[in-house]
Amino acid sequence: METDVATVKRWIDQGSDESGVAIYLLDCREPGEYQTASIQPSHLVPLSQWPPAPAIMDAMRGKQVVVYCHHGGRSLRAAQWLRLNGFPGTLSMAGGIDVWSQRIDPSVPRY
Repeated sequence: METDVATVKRWIDQGSDESGVAIYLLDCREPGEYQTASIQPSHLVPLSQWPPAPAIMDAMRGKQVVVYCHHGGRSLRAAQWLRLNGFPGTLSMAGGIDVWSQRIDPSVPRY
């Protein structure tokens, strides 16, 4: 149910996963966290405001959904919810944006 930051970076750079499926990067943190640090392109849908709006759910259909948060706990819950609600391949980015900042892009602020 998880993937690592290096894989997510590769998929973002390629524009798709290994199967050619487009990536939908979903940030489930709160707006203040998103303003502090984010990974682009990502879509903010705070876990505190779930379930996602129908338009967001429609936008995710047919894509490889990858959810991230600060350290990975909230994104695991979000990924599990999505898997149970029509998105069986959803993945959580292990370690969240904190590990992304450490291993992929040190310009992303840590908090």
